[in-house]
Amino acid sequence: MISLNSSLNAPPTVVPAARQVQESIVNNNGAVQKYSDSNLLLAYVPQAIIINKDKDVAVQVGGIDLKNYSDTAKISVNDIRSRAGQPGQFLNWIGVLPENQLKNLDSIYSLADEAKKGGFTDVAVLGIGGSRHTTEAMMKMLGKDSHVHFYSGIDPESFKRFTDGLDLNKTKFLVVSKSGGTLETTVAYENTKKLLQEKLGVTDVSDRFVAMTDQSAEKSKLRQIVNKGDIRLSGLVHDDVGGRFSIFDDATLFTMAFSGVSKEDAKKMLEASLKAQKEFLSPNINSNEALQLAAFNVESKAKGNNKHFVEYFGDAFAGATLWEKQMKNESLKSQISTDTNVGPGYLHYNAESDLDPNNKDSFYTFVYVKTDDKATNALMQGAMKAYKAQHPVNEIILKDLSPETIARFIELKHFETLYTGNMLGQKAGRVIPADKPLPEVIQPNVEIYKKEVKKNLAGN
Repeated sequence: MISLNSSLNAPPTVVPAARQVQESIVNNNGAVQKYSDSNLLLAYVPQAIIINKDKDVAVQVGGIDLKNYSDTAKISVNDIRSRAGQPGQFLNWIGVLPENQLKNLDSIYSLADEAKKGGFTDVAVLGIGGSRHTTEAMMKMLGKDSHVHFYSGIDPESFKRFTDGLDLNKTKFLVVSKSGGTLETTVAYENTKKLLQEKLGVTDVSDRFVAMTDQSAEKSKLRQIVNKGDIRLSGLVHDDVGGRFSIFDDATLFTMAFSGVSKEDAKKMLEASLKAQKEFLSPNINSNEALQLAAFNVESKAKGNNKHFVEYFGDAFAGATLWEKQMKNESLKSQISTDTNVGPGYLHYNAESDLDPNNKDSFYTFVYVKTDDKATNALMQGAMKAYKAQHPVNEIILKDLSPETIARFIELKHFETLYTGNMLGQKAGRVIPADKPLPEVIQPNVEIYKKEVKKNLAGN
């Protein structure tokens, strides 16, 4: 369970008789499904949202009158619903991917079992952006990352330092790239292949790699390598998902399986993901926390706060910080600049800037796991009290780090990001044709620097 508290320095307004049965959700096959919202959030703090499945529901999020965002929220939800599952919309992470992966779990776990044969205990992920951050976020939240290593570098010194820390006799290398032509990943694969050939004294090291890429050799150079037999095992990077939303794709599930996460827990996670998606596709902003977070973000920006700092507390979130930063900045572009930290360490230096009276352009989200620990609670409550006195602040409180809670948190972040961009687009009068993807799921500006890199490589 996740609790959501928000504060914009104003008390909430409470309205009675919140409906327990939400509006209809459209399935992938077009059928209409009714569902009961049995997992509304539990929270109570002064000047914060109160959501309780058995009591009344607050309609202000720390001074935001949610009624002002009701129509905007419905438009956003209807826009996403109409595009989900459609080719070229990069929204197949909604419904399509988790449903597919439930059917595919046996195959993924068999692939992991095959990869572990021969005494392999560790997996090194060679990937960048969503190909890395999604898996890293998941493994650290699950606490199953002690034998998982991540590499996104390109320079020789970084590669040497990375591989010096590995037991090459016990490490499988997971190469992740949709196109199979990502520069950093390609260089990492080629360097690793050469290193293994030298260290092992053999030419054929195909059994030391697992590839995750597009299924088509016409689209993926990495698939061509697999088809030639230079990489023996492989899975898929599925179509129309997008790297930053691909946390339930084959690469992450394979890493979970390889690292000892039970198939039953993986199934629980996928089922919880689907359940959360249905919840977050409700147009009722009074119960849809993803819409509420988006409204908070849009309201904060409207008041001149363009910098969003997401403050995670606990080492379990060390991977989630990079994942959220990528997801928010690629999706929201320059509309809202997002940065992330892992506390409490950052407070000892960032607070000097954050709590400067001249800092008037920032807003904050605190993310942490509920605890009874006295010292932790003293620090959290003290920090949030100081920040709330000066800035818009909300809180996301995880009950635990069970597979179900992690899955719901992931979907909360997915939909918060999507709805924030959609609502900002509405305010700007944006109109995106039905046959074009939303800006929140593409990243054309990244290609600007990549074109210059390709020119330099061609020139050399």
